[in-house]
Amino acid sequence: MSAEIPIQWRNWLHENLMSGVAPDQLVATMQANHFELTQINGVLMEMIRDIESRLESHSGFVTPEPCDGIGKPWSVVLQLRRPVVIQVYKDVLSSDECYNLIKMARHKLEPSYTINRETGELQQHPNRTSSGMFFKRGESDLLRTLEARMSEIMNLPVENGEDLQVLRYGIGAEYKPHFDYFPPENKGSDNHMARGGQRVATLLLYLNDVEEGGETVFPEINFKYAPLKGTALYFSYYSQGQVNPLSLHGGMPVIQGEKWVATKWMHEKEY
Repeated sequence: MSAEIPIQWRNWLHENLMSGVAPDQLVATMQANHFELTQINGVLMEMIRDIESRLESHSGFVTPEPCDGIGKPWSVVLQLRRPVVIQVYKDVLSSDECYNLIKMARHKLEPSYTINRETGELQQHPNRTSSGMFFKRGESDLLRTLEARMSEIMNLPVENGEDLQVLRYGIGAEYKPHFDYFPPENKGSDNHMARGGQRVATLLLYLNDVEEGGETVFPEINFKYAPLKGTALYFSYYSQGQVNPLSLHGGMPVIQGEKWVATKWMHEKEY
């Protein structure tokens, strides 16, 4: 029965799946256009299997041309265009910059928080066992320099960014898979989107080499990245009013040593 779906609708399904639109949203739209559920599910399952098989070999990764940054060269060394936009950069931070961020943050750490789905309030949760702190935007020369650099990498104004968060993960500490965007279906998201709108992208800056463990993992697309001092991992998850659930990600437990990482979240509007 899947053959009864016209090619233009098949193309539409494939494009939206690759962009990360949730399958149930696609099903609802096609049902509203009078397609049978059995027809839709047949085509969807076929396409999802095809996408997953290609992701297993990471065929979506390409080697891009190097690019220069503000006052300091950095290079894009890994890039995934679909189904989640991911870029890995090397030489984003110098050793001194990494050292100074850790030094400035070390004595200000507090237990990390998550957002309550219903109320939007911050709460401690066993899914997140790191400790962290925030630097106010523009509070020092170092922060202003790094914010300008992050703004260029993320192609968004400095004003759209939240305060820079620095996190420490000790042995066994982790952050189980989660979304960085505010899930629209959660009542607690409204309060956080009232300022700056939805989060659109994240930049993770790795401040040290981890002896073992601590990888950033994207379980839905079978991809993980091991922390390397001075590198940064960028990913986006919001475009044209749609969030991308395939951006689900987490920080795996640290097995040996410790992990230091800085996080910059950008919003769709001034924050």
